[in-house]
Amino acid sequence: MDFSSWFRKTLLKNQKPSPTTQTPNMSPIEAEEELGVTDQLQNFLKSFTFETFKNFPLQDDRLDTTSTTTNNGSSVNIHKDLSEWQERHATFVLYKCKEISHLRYLLCPRHLKERQFWRIYFALVKSYVTPYEIRAIQKAKLRRIGEDNKPLDSACEVEMAEAKGAMILSSST
Repeated sequence: MDFSSWFRKTLLKNQKPSPTTQTPNMSPIEAEEELGVTDQLQNFLKSFTFETFKNFPLQDDRLDTTSTTTNNGSSVNIHKDLSEWQERHATFVLYKCKEISHLRYLLCPRHLKERQFWRIYFALVKSYVTPYEIRAIQKAKLRRIGEDNKPLDSACEVEMAEAKGAMILSSST
């Protein structure tokens, strides 16, 4: 190993990202609110066991995984079929909820593939996280529309802008 690669490796190791680096300019409380890692979800996650994941019925296992680095410098494999919000949620929940982190360590890769673990996880917590994911999608739409035109202030304006776009498309065809 030459000096430059050693230096780069040392530099990257010393720059450990915090769980909120994926949500810039947010406090951990704001990140919890945006990513849906509430006390209610954390209490639900504590009920998960090894058997919860092992006995969950899965069907298709063909998708690849990609690697992300957590706050302690360890590598987290989060599969490519997760949305950007789900990836941020998964990284933050591993940081915040040690029970899930421990279960993942026990299950992957000996008993489940990484992507299987996250498919099961998101299937189990769907009712808890869906409203937060929808809110994130609406905020992203607001940002996109705001970049095209003037900034918009509410989700109602997003819906109105979407309806306006649909009316323009339907009248031009």
